Amino acid sequence: MGMVATMSSKQDRVKPQDASADSGTGSGVGGGVGGGVGERIAKRLARAGLCSRREAERWIIAGRVRVDGKVLETPACVVTAKSRIEVDGKALAKAEPTKLWRHHKPKGLLTTNNDPEGRDTVFQHLPASLPRVVSVGRLDLNTEGLLLLTNDGALARHLELPSTGWRRRYRVRVHGAVNEKALERLANGIRIEGVSYGAIEAKLDSRQRGNAWLSLSLKEGKNREIRRVMEHMDLQVTRLIRLSYGPFQLGELSRGDIAAVPRRILRDQLGRHAEAFGLGETEGDARKKSPRKSKK
Repeated sequence: MGMVATMSSKQDRVKPQDASADSGTGSGVGGGVGGGVGERIAKRLARAGLCSRREAERWIIAGRVRVDGKVLETPACVVTAKSRIEVDGKALAKAEPTKLWRHHKPKGLLTTNNDPEGRDTVFQHLPASLPRVVSVGRLDLNTEGLLLLTNDGALARHLELPSTGWRRRYRVRVHGAVNEKALERLANGIRIEGVSYGAIEAKLDSRQRGNAWLSLSLKEGKNREIRRVMEHMDLQVTRLIRLSYGPFQLGELSRGDIAAVPRRILRDQLGRHAEAFGLGETEGDARKKSPRKSKK
């Protein structure tokens, strides 16, 4: 942020008494204030779009963050809606509501914030108007297609869980001789060099000379899973496109474009978990309900 840290005297430095994360039972700083359900201070800073949670923790240790006038010494602090939070002496902006975007990731971009080799990343090419976001899972350098982005790291982790039961669908172009029986056996899972991969639904779509297009569907999506499985079957992946992630589709989204998922749709897809991400029905977003007709 480029802001200079404002240091205070010893008597203003207070350690939190309760570090119950996101439980709503935390007492804030030095006994803190009430004000409803609480959340970790690092999470609040991240949701405000200032930084990642890890960066927030470093800022706190450096003495850059105050809550209710007290300089924090540890990230183990729970704040509420009534907490007064400052970073480098400036009041924290209101937390951004949880949002999700569909992005058509082009080939040749890394899904990371920083690359030691200086290669281009997805985040360097996003619109400047977009808040700070994280990806839901990753697509490797040469994979293209649907990449979900969110401003809520907790939502990203939730959507990555295999327990959601959401399938990831891919279109894959391979070079080599395709054995359709071997593709069918992938439905039973496969073990390669000590690594177990779950069930993969795979079918041959078309074949032309030495190339073929396949459709693949899986639930886990381990690092470079499709490429490793195809290599094990003596097939070289020449193009890999993710078409969907659970209920969210790439659709007609052009390469490099990004589109927000409507709040109501995200809420419906999260079901009983929606409240945990602040996606319950709120004023301005609640479904319009037709007035009941009075009984005569």
